[in-house]
Amino acid sequence: INKALNQKIPIVALESTIITHGMPFPDNYETAIKAEKIVRYAGCIPATIALINGQIKIGLTQNEIYYLSKTQSTKKLSTSDLAMGIVQKITGSTTVAATLILAALAKISVFATGGIGGVHRGFEKDFDISADLKQLASVPINVVCAGPKAILDLPKTIELIGSLGVPIITFRSQDVPAFWSRKSGLKSPIIAKSVKEIAHSYLVRSQLGLNESQLICNPIPIKNEIKRQIIEPAINQSIELAKIRQIKGQDVTPFLLSKINEATRGQSLEANKALLFNNIDLATKIANT
Repeated sequence: INKALNQKIPIVALESTIITHGMPFPDNYETAIKAEKIVRYAGCIPATIALINGQIKIGLTQNEIYYLSKTQSTKKLSTSDLAMGIVQKITGSTTVAATLILAALAKISVFATGGIGGVHRGFEKDFDISADLKQLASVPINVVCAGPKAILDLPKTIELIGSLGVPIITFRSQDVPAFWSRKSGLKSPIIAKSVKEIAHSYLVRSQLGLNESQLICNPIPIKNEIKRQIIEPAINQSIELAKIRQIKGQDVTPFLLSKINEATRGQSLEANKALLFNNIDLATKIANT
């Protein structure tokens, strides 16, 4: 990574939670390896980020990716427990929020993920808001995603992101995408017509001294989309089950994704892979511009 930075070779950061908590084995391993191949094929350097025995790793080896994908006891590290993870020499994956911190420290300006966290449904009762949003407002990185995860309260999430000064830029879409679905029913505040516009906007934001991330929302490819009216019943059913089983905190999202995958007979998992690869493809184009 240092060599790439010195030689000004484009780098794309990738998070590791999708390896440990986003998919079952061997889908997680195969997806992580393919993600890195897409980055390399585009002429960029992949930087999958994690903690290995308390050491920050900006760029994992294939063996480290395999180890994370097979180890079921791996911790999911966010901003609140990242420092103690280093102190206690923990091996763990990094959430979007923690990945943003480490990518910024490594001076990486483009980060591709599946979807971001946000305001959970039922927020009024448990005040469950992802640390992703605060971190998006704290570091100047291009974050490419397929929109906020569809399990969230999307209107409240979009409203909060905007109030934090984080620009929500949709790529060639009138609607903010909703992860598995191309449309959320929420109008996009900013529409980018080209990759060049996104890269130029990032440069201008830097010149203006603006330190928030650019959140680039990239709709899932049409052929892989699951329409909102189809996925919503599975989401609601999974949320109700999580309440019954009293699933809380960092365990909520992995639980919901797993149950939605069961309800859709694997369709949501395949869509998850497709949108991730689509986001990585766009991220490499931004990094190369």
